[in-house]
Amino acid sequence: MLPLLYVMVGGAVGSGARYLTGRAMLSLLGPDYPFGTLAVNLIGGLLMGVLVGVLARNTASETWRLLLGVGVLGGFTTFSSFSLDVVTMIERGAFGVAFGYVLVSVIGSVAALFAGLSAVRAVA
Repeated sequence: MLPLLYVMVGGAVGSGARYLTGRAMLSLLGPDYPFGTLAVNLIGGLLMGVLVGVLARNTASETWRLLLGVGVLGGFTTFSSFSLDVVTMIERGAFGVAFGYVLVSVIGSVAALFAGLSAVRAVA
């Protein structure tokens, strides 16, 4: 049960950071482009890389991985987890699998959003 608590606390921190980053980008750059989403995705990818590198070099506990990787970065942006999955596949030499994963994830997510939106609009 304690691992779940680490993830939940980290997720709350990450979600708050995502909100604040989005607000800051909106204030700085305006509403004409999703700069907030872009910022959290890029920052999250960078931070996930740093975290994985640090955890790989040290004998860090599972607690830190759960709190920071799954919790904070998961709440901040799931794109960092997606990016880590892609890099892991590429580093293992599975270029085709990585490419397919990117295509299915991005196109599939957009299609799923359209499907959900269409379903709600059909009922309304």
